[in-house]
Amino acid sequence: MKTLNDTLGILVMNKQLKKKLLSALIATVGVMPVFAYAQTHAGHAGHTSASSETSAQPKTSGMDHGSMDMSGMNHGAGKAPAQGHDPMKMPMKQPDSGKNSSAMPGMKHGQSGSSAPASDPNMGAMDDGGGEMDHGDMQMQGGSAPPDARDPDAYSDGYVRNAGKYALPPSDALIMSDMHNFGSVNVDRLEYVRARGEEWTAYEGEAWYGNTYNRAVIKAEGEVASGKLQESETQLLWRHAVSTFWDTELGFRFDHGQGAPNREWLAFGVKGLAPYWFEVDATAYVGPSGRTGLGLKAEYDILLTQRLYLQPSVEVNFYGKDDERWGIGSGLTDGTAGLRLKYEVTRQFVPYVGVEWSSKFGKTADYARAEGESKQKTRFVAGLSFRF
Repeated sequence: MKTLNDTLGILVMNKQLKKKLLSALIATVGVMPVFAYAQTHAGHAGHTSASSETSAQPKTSGMDHGSMDMSGMNHGAGKAPAQGHDPMKMPMKQPDSGKNSSAMPGMKHGQSGSSAPASDPNMGAMDDGGGEMDHGDMQMQGGSAPPDARDPDAYSDGYVRNAGKYALPPSDALIMSDMHNFGSVNVDRLEYVRARGEEWTAYEGEAWYGNTYNRAVIKAEGEVASGKLQESETQLLWRHAVSTFWDTELGFRFDHGQGAPNREWLAFGVKGLAPYWFEVDATAYVGPSGRTGLGLKAEYDILLTQRLYLQPSVEVNFYGKDDERWGIGSGLTDGTAGLRLKYEVTRQFVPYVGVEWSSKFGKTADYARAEGESKQKTRFVAGLSFRF
């Protein structure tokens, strides 16, 4: 029993000893970083003291660039933020008083926090002391042109706009195209016609003079056979633009025919370009004794190539009263459908060939049969369109 008690006592003692040793080991490990930090801090303190002693020497309060060759540096047009050297406390190289401090003329760096004055590197246009760059003496964009800039008038031989021997007189000088008057003649059809052994010449065209919005217009169409004017229709109109593609027309119409009295009409119509590129001309007429009439025309160009195209056309006429002397009955009197193949040699010169089908209706057809004429005809045409 005694032996057992002694053994238990030794074990208890060993456990207490182990606890003390473990506590001492933990305390040692915890204290070692503190000693290491203290040694490092002491080293930095010595370094700071040495830096302070170095910075306390005279003529080191600012950076002296006098001894540096910085001719290749470009100081740009922007603002350069100042960089203070106080927080870094870095030792700087002592300036060499024997070297010329004017290696960088035009730059001035201010003091970096020390009361000791820097050597006199006058750097004029740039001052880093306040953190900004002074561009007062720098030539910026918008100034005078360089001496080698191109002369814009070097190739004009001394001539200027609206002056000189090539300038138009004030009466002819163009300001805006719609402020000036122009003229044009457009002959749409000058053609040879053959039908049932008969032949004649037909013409249709117009001439105008004016500006973009208002023009005086003469329209003319007719037939000539055996050297005589068989019948003609001439209109004198005032054309006014009411939209981009449409004009109104107001004026007079004069009819002439062999063996028939002349007729006069008041004309009012519209002319222009309908959707899908249809050329449309519609005119209403009013004459003495209650005579009325309406003429409708339409054309369309079908391009086969850039120069060759087909031009179908349709024309119909209506009258409100019978006119036996002219062979006209009331209602739909006649209609013509044509197809012409045109080739543009130039925009101003267009030869063509084609065919037309004409027919008379109602009482007008009766008048034609009474005169020994056919109410329907097929006509072959060859002609020329031109303008100038």
